[in-house]
Amino acid sequence: MSLSNPIFDFFGSMLTNFIAFLPTLLIAIVVFILGCVLNSVMMNLLGKGLEKSKLDKTIHRFLNSLVKILIFAFVLIIVLTILGIPMDSIVAVVSSAGVAIGLAMQSSLSNVAGGFMVLIGRSFKVGDFVDIAGMSGVVEEITILSTKIITGDNKDVFIPNGTVVNSTITNYSQEKTRRVDQTFSISYNNDSKKAIAVITETLEKNNMILKNPEPFVKVCALTSNSVDIAVRVWTETDKYWDVYFAMLEDIKEAFDKEGIMIPYNQLDVHVVDNK
Repeated sequence: MSLSNPIFDFFGSMLTNFIAFLPTLLIAIVVFILGCVLNSVMMNLLGKGLEKSKLDKTIHRFLNSLVKILIFAFVLIIVLTILGIPMDSIVAVVSSAGVAIGLAMQSSLSNVAGGFMVLIGRSFKVGDFVDIAGMSGVVEEITILSTKIITGDNKDVFIPNGTVVNSTITNYSQEKTRRVDQTFSISYNNDSKKAIAVITETLEKNNMILKNPEPFVKVCALTSNSVDIAVRVWTETDKYWDVYFAMLEDIKEAFDKEGIMIPYNQLDVHVVDNK
C-alpha cells in the first residue's frame, strides 16, 4: 500500500489544471497580441484618415487618444472573456472599479470632460496664440487630459483641461485684424497739431497699417510733464508685433527729424529764504 503525499498531490493537481488551461491561456495571449497590433494599425489608419479629412487639426490628437483607449478596453474585455471570466463578473468589477477610480481621480475625469468642452466650445484651435490661466503661447496640441502651448521663449506648458475650461481665455488669433494702441508724449513747447500731422504722415507710409478703419491720432491727456497723443491703428493679426515695433521706431525718427521733443519727467524746486 502506497501513501499519498499531500504536497505532491497539490502540485500535481495544479500542474494538471495548468496544462488543461494552457491552450486557453495561449489563445488569450495571442488575441491580446493581435489586439495590440490591430490597435496600432487602426491608429495609423485613423491618423491618415484624419489628415485627409476636413476636420480641424485640433480634433486629431484628441480623437487619437480617445480611440486608442477604447480599442484597448475592448481587447481587454475579449481576453478576459476567453479566460472564462463571466461577463457579469467583468461588469461588476468594472462598475466597482469605476466608482473607486472615479473618486480617486476626480481631477483627471474633470480634465477629460474639460477636453470635450474645449472641442465643443471651440474657443481656440491648434496654431492660435492664446492666453490661458496667465500663460501665453501658441496652442501646439489638445489631448484628452491637457492642452499644450509653446510660449514665446520656446517653453512647453501643459495646462489641465479642467483648468482651461474654468479660466478666462484670450484668443489673439481668432479675429483677422487687431488694433495696435500706443501713446506718444511731446513737450508743451511743441505744436500738438504739427505732432499729429507728423504721426499721421508716418503712419501712411507703413503698408502694414490698414486704411479702413482709418488710423486714430488725437490728444488724449495733458499731464504735468507732457501732452499725450493716442495712436490707434488696425492691422492684420499676424502682423501685430511688426506694426507695434515699427510705429515706435518710425515715429521716434520722425520726431527727431522735425525737432519734436519727447520730454523727461520734470520737477520744479522752489527755494524759500526765511531770512
